Amino acid sequence: MGHQALRPDDDVGIVGYGVYIPVYRIKAAEIARVWGKFNDDLSVEEKAVAGPDEDAVTIAIEAARYAIKRAGIRPDAIGAVYVGTESKPYAVKPCSTIVAEAIGATPNVLAADYEFACKAGTEAFQASIGLVASGMVEYSMAIGVDTAQGRPADALEYTTGSGGGAFIFAKKSNETLAYVEGSYSFVTDTPDFWRRDGDRYPYHMGRFTGEPAYFRHTVMAAKGLMSELGLRPSDFDYAVFHQPNYKFPLKAARYIGIPEDKVKPGLVYSMTGNTYSGSSMIGLAAVLDVAKPGDRILLVSYGSGAGSDAFSFIVQDAIEGKRDRAPKVSAFLSRRKEVDYSIYAKFRNKILM
Repeated sequence: MGHQALRPDDDVGIVGYGVYIPVYRIKAAEIARVWGKFNDDLSVEEKAVAGPDEDAVTIAIEAARYAIKRAGIRPDAIGAVYVGTESKPYAVKPCSTIVAEAIGATPNVLAADYEFACKAGTEAFQASIGLVASGMVEYSMAIGVDTAQGRPADALEYTTGSGGGAFIFAKKSNETLAYVEGSYSFVTDTPDFWRRDGDRYPYHMGRFTGEPAYFRHTVMAAKGLMSELGLRPSDFDYAVFHQPNYKFPLKAARYIGIPEDKVKPGLVYSMTGNTYSGSSMIGLAAVLDVAKPGDRILLVSYGSGAGSDAFSFIVQDAIEGKRDRAPKVSAFLSRRKEVDYSIYAKFRNKILM
């Protein structure tokens, strides 16, 4: 029996969303000044840097509070809080319990952390959709967030930023911003990126991370979803892909047959860097900030190791009255304080004392 699209028995959708991007930025040119190398193909202008009092948990809390504000619900109505990240501040202690406590969702709530490299956030999407569709909870929150790590002088240091997004799911109603038509997952054992226990920084396989890893999984998940739902690339008004750099999402769109102009509204990479688990989440939020009722959105995440989750969302009328309740992605991009490499190294604890 072949793989089928994951479709809930009852329609489920997003009732609230929020993002948070730290105010600090470091220019790629500043990193190149220190290390003397920079690849222009990355097309990154600057990246967001978490401050000394910020980590994956604090970023998740800020995004979650904005999601609750947009949803217009009481925090204690949330039945599950899932946090997807690969930069947990504690090796042994969940992020989700801290977030749930901070937003006022405890103690009668399910909480769990998810890991799957950069697609941990969409793993939380899948769990939330299933939980809500089953009727086990009324609202479920899925968060994708990271303060991505990059070894000094490595290519990742130019591109790995900090940020995240939070989304609240509920059964479809007149409060729904966008509902889920279906999803599709494509996963293989592809060792393109890893970090062993005890290692401070991750390793990657360079160009190997493209064709056999990112592109294969992204394209197969997208095509699988469209095949199962009977959709064509032209049926989508927007497309959001994981953004490890500026060029990969645009190249994936060409492979799938989606025009580049449908991708760019969600492409916030050049100003924030690759926020790992927050990447596709912030991209989806950027599209919801501008989409109109009736628009169809393709979201395809990617996580090294490797796998992709593809979703089709259809925007609903409630988007018009809700999106201005909290700051848009553009507001976070415009608020910035530039730091030099020494301050960046201090903020990110790159100098071991």
